[in-house]
Amino acid sequence: MMIKRILAVIAVSILGVGAAFGAEIVKFGVQAPITGNYANEGQGIEKAVRLLAKQQNAKGGLLGHKIEVVVCDDEGKATQGALCARRLVNDGVFAVIGTYTSGAASAAQPIYARANVIQTSDGTAEMLTRRGYKTFFRNAPPNSAEAKFTAHYLVKIKHYSRIAVLSDHSSFSKGLGDATEAAVKRDGGHVIYRGYITAGSQNFMSVLTKIKSLKPDVIYFSGYYSDGGLLRAQQARLGIKAVFVGGDANQNTEFAKIAGSAARGTVIVNVPAPANLPYAEAKAFLADYKAAYGTAPPSIFTLTNADGMRAIMYAVEKTKSLNPDKVEDFLHHLRDFRGITGPLGFNKHGERLGSAFQAFEIQADGSYKTLYSE
Repeated sequence: MMIKRILAVIAVSILGVGAAFGAEIVKFGVQAPITGNYANEGQGIEKAVRLLAKQQNAKGGLLGHKIEVVVCDDEGKATQGALCARRLVNDGVFAVIGTYTSGAASAAQPIYARANVIQTSDGTAEMLTRRGYKTFFRNAPPNSAEAKFTAHYLVKIKHYSRIAVLSDHSSFSKGLGDATEAAVKRDGGHVIYRGYITAGSQNFMSVLTKIKSLKPDVIYFSGYYSDGGLLRAQQARLGIKAVFVGGDANQNTEFAKIAGSAARGTVIVNVPAPANLPYAEAKAFLADYKAAYGTAPPSIFTLTNADGMRAIMYAVEKTKSLNPDKVEDFLHHLRDFRGITGPLGFNKHGERLGSAFQAFEIQADGSYKTLYSE
């Protein structure tokens, strides 16, 4: 199947720019959690990719060739992530959009690198850009950047003196929690509790009861929205008055649905939410997404993944090539591309350049009010 992909790329190169539409196809893979705890995110990513592919095909395709979307459900899990990577490589994809969780992204990385398949991801674990894979590009900022902003907000802006830090055991959540704990201490803050939950558990009363006895000013949770919403609801049930602050993976419309009335007043730290983006590209994408699917994207990660695909298509058009080496080199030198989520570029490690964080509060109607920005 590898030979099939190589022959497909060669065929496209021979046909050249402006070849008749449909003479050859260019496959974009989607590797994301289409089912499971984070399905809401994965389905948003798939919808974004299908929308962009449809729009590009309506304009005549990519270098005159039709884009075809191939989807693999990794359930946000490492084992399934590796299986998806092998399947998509065998399917002959040119690039892969998605890999929402750090664990799934990490498992897929070496497989895409060996096949020279471009991979974009929102996985924020530090290691993802430190392994040296030229095929990997991160759409969202790393844990260390978010931790630095979060600590500054908690310690220097809000002056919380008793901070509890909770994570799940995933590489993303543990890494973000550890980085935030360290950043809080560097800023002179006091972490009175550092603990973990089991992702997917339905009952967090035990750990919350322990935290209640310590009388924290704030509970910071670095895991995902499906657990964060339940934690917030059960915190309210126990009468814990501490402010609940969630990391970026809590920024999802499902958080408020799960937390119910307790969601109001929750603070989330992330890059700006979709509705807070001022860019013309964002307004156009949100309008097109609503028209296509009748709903707003579930989170900012729908848009960051859309930007990953847009950047790849831009690189193909600028280099006039579907040679992965040429496209990867172009992306590593990309600066100030007009992204949906703002100016976008990548450094030599595939790290995204130019993201800024916000702390925003969930309102009674589920909307977000910006409290503090970089």
